Parts: sequence; C-alpha cells; structure tokens
Amino acid sequence: MTLYHDTLERLGKDICAGRYRPGQVIPAEPLLCAQLGVSRIVLREAIKGLASKGLLEARRRTGTVVLEQNRWSLLDPEVMIWRADANGVDLALGSDIMELRRIIEPAAARLAAERARPEELAALRAAYEAMAAAAVDGQGDYVAADIAFHSTIIRACSNPFVTQLQSVMSTVLRICFERVAAVPGGRIHSLPLHRRVCEAIEQRRPSEAGDAIIALLDDAESDMRRLLNADPGAFLTPAQKASAAEIQKRADQELDRKKSDKALEERHDRSVLI
Repeated sequence: MTLYHDTLERLGKDICAGRYRPGQVIPAEPLLCAQLGVSRIVLREAIKGLASKGLLEARRRTGTVVLEQNRWSLLDPEVMIWRADANGVDLALGSDIMELRRIIEPAAARLAAERARPEELAALRAAYEAMAAAAVDGQGDYVAADIAFHSTIIRACSNPFVTQLQSVMSTVLRICFERVAAVPGGRIHSLPLHRRVCEAIEQRRPSEAGDAIIALLDDAESDMRRLLNADPGAFLTPAQKASAAEIQKRADQELDRKKSDKALEERHDRSVLI
C-alpha cells in the first residue's frame, strides 16, 4: 500500500468511525501531517480523494468539513469497506446490505437462467463445487468460492448496467460472507440452498432460480440477525476489533489533550486575575 492510500484509508476510517463527525472541520494541515506522519503533498492528495468520494468538502474561510452521510458515495467499494471495518456490521448496515441484495440478486438469477452462456454455467457449477469442497472437506477458500458463485450470476444476467455493479456487489458479498460464514454449521447448511440456485439456472428455470435465491437470502439474513442480536460485536473480525480499539485510543488521547489545554487556560486565566 502506498503512503497516499494508507493516508486515504486512515482518514476515511476515522470519518466513517465518527472520530470526525458531519459538519466538523478536520484539524489543520500541520497538525494532521504530524498525527499521520506524512507530508502536506500526501495529505492534500488524500483529502482530494476523500472529497471525490463525498466525505469531505473544502470551504473558504472555514476549512475542510466532513459532509453528511447522505453526501457520501456509499456504493464506492472503499467507503463500504471503511464503514464495515470502522464499526463492524451493525443491524442497520446489515439490513441495508440485505435489502440491496434482495433488490438485485433475485432478478439477476432469473435473467441468468434465461441468458447464461455455457462458459458461465460452467463457472457457476465450478464455484458451487469449490464451496462444497471447502465446506465438507476443508479444501480451499469457502468465502472466495461463495463470492465467485454470486458474482457469476450477476455477470451471467448479461445486463450491462447490472454488470457494472459487480465490483460493488463483490464488496457487499465479501462483507456479508466473511461474517455469516462463521456461523457454526452455516456452510454445510447453505450448500443445498446454493445447489437449488445452481440447478435452476442450469436447467433454464427462471422462476425457480429467483425463488431459490430468495430462500438463500432469507437464510443468510436469519443468520445475520441471530448473530447480531446475540452479540452486537459478532461481525467484528479480530483485525476490525484492533482497528476500532486504535481509533478509540486516538479519540481518547485527543479528548485528554483538549482537557489538558482547557485546564492550562483556566490556570492562566486565574493567574491573570490574581
């Protein structure tokens, strides 16, 4: 990762985690450069990158301001990952992700059953077999195979607008699968549901393909809600917990610094009065 991308990611995660809140002016360049250990050139490029994603806006006589979340490019894969990494997947974000999947995937499955080319059918079957090998025999990467399965369906619907969403959907799917796949027994349980989808598309049965993927989404959402209701932190990976802890530590340090500065100002004011 380049210094630019590291700076972009650190600031992006800080914003997504709420360290810098909407309407707040981020620290001045010298302070941010010192905090991040980067030059002004790198910092300015990172701020431009965040502005292009709708997170920041430079304003005359004010500074660089964090924008409201409705201005963010929420479908930007990096913004999606930052949100999930900064705070984990809470029930609200998880529900939003599942709604997006329900809007896109059933229709994509029906179209794939009508339009999939032989090589796409072969890729779908290969992805399913890779999932089975990983779930049953522990061979291979289950999450990667699951993403390949669903990405193939999106590609096979042969709609250029939906296909353009593939990178977005791959990110959405990874956020879901890396967490839901951790449910005990969930991988084995989901295999028959994936097989139904695969066979319906192979056999050119659009209605059944749509119904099968809805059943699969129902099951995935049930797992997600069960996990989150039992443990709101269940969808935080160890790396995400460490990242959240680091962000909280930096926020606490900033709060301590402000308290210290205020105490010094109060002592100074008292000495002046004396």
